[in-house]
Amino acid sequence: MQVTLPLDQLTDQEKLALMEQLWEDLARTPEAIESPAWHKEVLDERSANQSRYLDWEDAKNRIRQKRQ
Repeated sequence: MQVTLPLDQLTDQEKLALMEQLWEDLARTPEAIESPAWHKEVLDERSANQSRYLDWEDAKNRIRQKRQ
């Protein structure tokens, strides 16, 4: 099934509203959407290298200190 929308005729706000409606609809049945294999690979890699990542609050504090 192919759906054609007049995207060139929609405002940015209308496009965002359509995206939100699609996301809400997809979110109702998350089990129906299979993640691609590369998602698991990225998550596994990030979990293995967690020491490279900062807590969000720590990251914000570091940025603020650099700006001073």
